[in-house]
Amino acid sequence: MTTDLAALPRISYTNAPSNLEPFHAMFDRELPLFRARLGARWPNRIGGGADWNGNEYTVASPVDSALALGTFVEASPEAIRHAVASARSGFERWGRTPWRERVAALQRFARALDRQKYELAMAVIYEVGKTRFEALGETEEAVALVDYYCDQATRRDGFVEAAWEGNGERSQTLLRPTGVFGVIAPFNYPVALSVNMMTAALVAGNTVVFKPSPNAGLTAGMLAQVADSAGLPTGVFNMVCGEEAGRHLVAAEGIDGIAFTGSHAVGMEIMRSMARGPYMRPVLAEMGGKNPAYVSKSADIDVAVEGVARSAFAMQGQKCTACSVAFVHASLYDDFLGKLVGKAQALRIGDPAQRDTSNGPLINARSLLRYEHSVAHGGQAGRIVAGGKRVSGGIFDHGAYVEPAIITDLPPDDELFQDELFAPVLALARFDRLEDAIVRGNSVRYGLSSGFYGSDPGEIELYLDRAAAGVQYVNRRTGATTGAWPGIQSFCGWKGSGLTGKGGLGPHYVPQFMREQSRTIRMS
Repeated sequence: MTTDLAALPRISYTNAPSNLEPFHAMFDRELPLFRARLGARWPNRIGGGADWNGNEYTVASPVDSALALGTFVEASPEAIRHAVASARSGFERWGRTPWRERVAALQRFARALDRQKYELAMAVIYEVGKTRFEALGETEEAVALVDYYCDQATRRDGFVEAAWEGNGERSQTLLRPTGVFGVIAPFNYPVALSVNMMTAALVAGNTVVFKPSPNAGLTAGMLAQVADSAGLPTGVFNMVCGEEAGRHLVAAEGIDGIAFTGSHAVGMEIMRSMARGPYMRPVLAEMGGKNPAYVSKSADIDVAVEGVARSAFAMQGQKCTACSVAFVHASLYDDFLGKLVGKAQALRIGDPAQRDTSNGPLINARSLLRYEHSVAHGGQAGRIVAGGKRVSGGIFDHGAYVEPAIITDLPPDDELFQDELFAPVLALARFDRLEDAIVRGNSVRYGLSSGFYGSDPGEIELYLDRAAAGVQYVNRRTGATTGAWPGIQSFCGWKGSGLTGKGGLGPHYVPQFMREQSRTIRMS
């Protein structure tokens, strides 16, 4: 790139500098050049080298189906066995490497990632359909994640507790790496969530076999290049792509644990598979959410409308924390609905590579079918008050571009209040008592995030105490249920949203990739 990258402002999901012109000017210049380089062949990465063992497949951009992101390799079962064996060999060295050396290696990875974050953001735009703001927020988060987990290891002295001495004995408790982790990542945060799981595993002393979403081979290949440029030792980082690669990876002999982000159904299937052997192997899984927002009678309605709209419709609702249901006090309901409809209709749908776009496309035809089913059902069971249509003409005919939908007047037990939609569809309901609304919001299988708007201290306390979610936000204009950041908000799913009760981005994540050991030595 010809731009002075150090002079550009840093951007997160909830904060942006007042002057975004330098950032936009850089993207205006560089995005066409980046797009022109798309379409290359990308190998898998095993044992520090390129691996072509498997069938090649081509992935089209959700932004424009005529644009090939690249050609990737569906890793064969033999290639996956090779990757696991490489990670096993790498673990024999990496797992015994002093923790300070591991941290130093990953800090080099963080700096290499920081140098590549703009090109990675451009890849995210074309690979996922995120806007510039969302894409760069993700790559900035990835850098922050590596730094945060390295800092956690440093602050906790490599997860070694101070020794106890007495009665002629010395005892020590420490956490030790588990072994080889399979890391299975989703399409919607192909950089941040991949880096989140991989880095936590690596800081802890494990080695990884990374399996990205089949749609996300471009960013995965670029992350492999970053790992190479940082000089991570051979076998520490391995990458295999493909639709079936995840299933083969979970079943592979030599896998000691799985870190997974994706659907509830797949996460539970992985857990059951990992329990079938002679002993249970760890599964760290984040498995989606429903993420209700509650708007009480004491709420600032404009703040609530903006926060709900951002969380429900940004990134086309394709976030595990997307707000897909909102409960609004009856006294505010009509006013809230009118303003929310105005917000939804003002969103600019289009090519996410352009600076003024607020909503890009859904990821693929399967997501479009889910959106169309939700809208059709909502129209039959309730009333569609905004959106609900596919956008057509021009670029819209080469991608799944849709209008954000708001649906009201649904039965209390309707599926749109229960199921994760992963689309820009918001179900709205009114309530008279906050306690009753929270009971309804808690009635789903998920418990990832939730949000509350109101100024009454008693209601805030009621919400914080009773809303069954691992992530809670109160009166947040920048997002009712979204916008977590490493070291500031942990990302923990309760109930069907997670398996361990401890989440990423926070202080309890890295230790889950380790095993506790107590050592007692009789001193002579």
